[in-house]
Amino acid sequence: MISGSLVALVTPMDSRGNLDWQALDRLIEFHLNEGTDGIVAVGTTGESATLDMEEHKEVIRRVVDKVAGRIPVIAGTGANSTSEAVELTQDARSVGADACLLVTPYYNKPTQEGLYQHFRFIAEAVDIPQILYNVPGRTACDMLPDTVVRLAEIDNIIGIKEATGDLQRARELIERVGDRMAVYSGDDPTAVELILMGGKGNISVTANVAPRLMHELCEAALNGDAETARRLNEQLMPLHRKLFIESNPIPVKWALHEMGLIGEGLRLPMTRLSDDCQPVVREALKQCGLL
Repeated sequence: MISGSLVALVTPMDSRGNLDWQALDRLIEFHLNEGTDGIVAVGTTGESATLDMEEHKEVIRRVVDKVAGRIPVIAGTGANSTSEAVELTQDARSVGADACLLVTPYYNKPTQEGLYQHFRFIAEAVDIPQILYNVPGRTACDMLPDTVVRLAEIDNIIGIKEATGDLQRARELIERVGDRMAVYSGDDPTAVELILMGGKGNISVTANVAPRLMHELCEAALNGDAETARRLNEQLMPLHRKLFIESNPIPVKWALHEMGLIGEGLRLPMTRLSDDCQPVVREALKQCGLL
């Protein structure tokens, strides 16, 4: 089972918005050296919404090739078109991804039955472990626990990234499907509590800039060491909060640029972190000993 600190990796770009392959290689080595337990490529934080289909596939391929089996690679292959999600998932399987992460369809707002049919269709079409991703704050679509319970009956649906930050929801999911699928946090501030109640890890934005600390936090929580896990969480709380001062991934990409790890590029409609917010994120980096 994939577990621990799973970084929702940014996609490095230059100042003109072109993909920066050398920076991507450096980032991957940074995470391998700092103890990250798995990489999620081309998720929300990886700017999946503004990569075209071929770029999306190529980033996943390059991450898989560079990691070379040293840690699991989870490919973000979700879409609000079922056929597009199938195509991305098939390609990720063909290049050797260990699993795929599939977000709930955004904008078109399917019913719960529509969500069930969407995810079942993809699971039956592509034989690769698949992790559901529920983030209603970004998709305007909330997959309810009853639907997750139905999907847990499908063998290759192995987990869910629950990014609501609602610990009551997380506890219900763990109680109802935790024997059949892994429940991962997708909300850095509450991740430690979700893991302590039986979750298997955290798909993390904060891990982009503090991979060692996030690995240690997840490891402690998975081992039931609540005191250590909560102490590390308090240490990281400035980052958990300030990396969302503007829409993700604007702050985290600025932070990585400030740390000298990537260029400053994003793609419209995302824009550079505002001047007023830069000192706030810089101070959070300093508080965590990263600058």
